[in-house]
Amino acid sequence: MHSGKCALPMCLFAGFALPAFAGVYVTSPTSGNTSASSVHFVASAISPACSKGVAAMGIYTAPYVLAYVVKGASLNTTLNMSPGKYNVVVQEWDNCGWVATAPIALTVGSSSSSSGAKTFSNLQHSGGWTGYALLPPSFGICSSCSANGSKASWWWDQGQSSPSLDGIATRTYYGGGSVQWADILWNNHLIGDFSSQGLPDTGKTLNPSLHNFTYDVYFWLGNVSDSQALEFDINQFVGGKSYIWGHECRIDGGHEWDTWNNGGGYWVPSGIPCNPISNAWNHLTINVQRTSDGHLLFKSISLNGYTATLNRYDVPTSTTWYGVTINYQMDSDKYHTPYSVYLDKLTFNAW
Repeated sequence: MHSGKCALPMCLFAGFALPAFAGVYVTSPTSGNTSASSVHFVASAISPACSKGVAAMGIYTAPYVLAYVVKGASLNTTLNMSPGKYNVVVQEWDNCGWVATAPIALTVGSSSSSSGAKTFSNLQHSGGWTGYALLPPSFGICSSCSANGSKASWWWDQGQSSPSLDGIATRTYYGGGSVQWADILWNNHLIGDFSSQGLPDTGKTLNPSLHNFTYDVYFWLGNVSDSQALEFDINQFVGGKSYIWGHECRIDGGHEWDTWNNGGGYWVPSGIPCNPISNAWNHLTINVQRTSDGHLLFKSISLNGYTATLNRYDVPTSTTWYGVTINYQMDSDKYHTPYSVYLDKLTFNAW
């Protein structure tokens, strides 16, 4: 991290002492890593020396090449980059003329390159989604339930133009039912067993090469308080081990993020607030990692520009499944209140 005072962009790589340390803090991508061609950047900045705060942040993909800039003290965006090696710089400018930078050494490979990096875009508009009802007390999959059943009903309607960011949003709907606290789960098998993306990985070479995952989605709710909780999960089954990176936004349940304890099978409160906005698009980005020593690492959660670092480690469990899947789930409140959630621009990166 470097900091100093000079004009934009002439002091991109210069460093000067500040009366108090300014800083740029990058949570994604990690320096030294290999990324897919669609690179997800998450960063925040502080400038204690300036009482007026941070004015803007930007991403330089090469010297004097400002690829992205945004007002404020945080950024969360995805850039499409050509394969190659980069010395990226994330920079902040405050309202007093000071700057701070953070360098990132990054190798980018195409989604079809030998590195094994994969990017799946607009998954909300893709095939392969299967819906299930999860009912108390066990909250296992209800084998006798159907989408238009009396216990709990649900819909998955693709190609929605309003509300939508691009004309291909998907409406997910819990329609109520006789069972209190019903959960509606949707699952998509991306890689390996039952792949919906043409990636069965029969040679079992792709899945083991993947260690880093990003789940990026926009979601829209009419009345946020109609939802008990929303859940977004990344799942990897490899080497006989099950890695479940479960993330739950408890809305009526307390406006807090929880993460899943794999061995114990329960939710762990994070202390991180989760406050999605009603009648608006909310932007969520989740970053996780399967570490080199075989642990789960819950890295960070970003909601509407606020990025929180988790850095919570967990242990996998045993499984006979093989592949990579993602989940999305909406939970009913105690009044069985029907409600809709629209999903758009759902992107999943694996590398």
